[in-house]
Amino acid sequence: MVSSRFANKARAQLGPLGRIVARTGLTPNAITVIGLFLNIGVAAVIASGNLALGGFLVLVAGGFDALDGAVARSTGQTSQFGSFLDSTLDRYSEAVVFAGLLIYLTREDAGTIPILLVYATIVNSLLISYARSKSESIGVSGDVGFAQRLERILILAFFLLISQPVWGLWVLAVLTQITALHRILHVWRATRPSGNSR
Repeated sequence: MVSSRFANKARAQLGPLGRIVARTGLTPNAITVIGLFLNIGVAAVIASGNLALGGFLVLVAGGFDALDGAVARSTGQTSQFGSFLDSTLDRYSEAVVFAGLLIYLTREDAGTIPILLVYATIVNSLLISYARSKSESIGVSGDVGFAQRLERILILAFFLLISQPVWGLWVLAVLTQITALHRILHVWRATRPSGNSR
């Protein structure tokens, strides 16, 4: 998937930038919190109806989300809480951006279906993250499926940039559901006793 292939390259490229940002005195956790507020700003832009700018800012905020890890690695400030905070605020950030889109659709009187698509995408995205977390807690790698966080950011940004958010929601709702089911099936296969056909 894009996320897996991109991760190692991104870490290498962000290393020098992480060292530069570290000189400002910002801690990785502070950067994580700032990222949440950036996404709140992105949500406000989308809610106002400026979709193209919102799409661009989704990409900017998504890139900023990777800085906390780069700073943590360059300063040796990695921690279990930092990892937990990053994952948790990522969920908040994603939800708040979709809340901005929901406000926009409501103002535009887009109808029931687009609103349900927002709901489905948010729920499925949370399920994707939860399935990975839970699978790893039982010793199974859950990093499978197409619609991981990076892919979701890229898809949403693309359809905002071309001012077709409902098309993007259809794509996201379907792909996130498939990814959530893929992870469930993956864990079932990984934990199924050998020789058990059930």
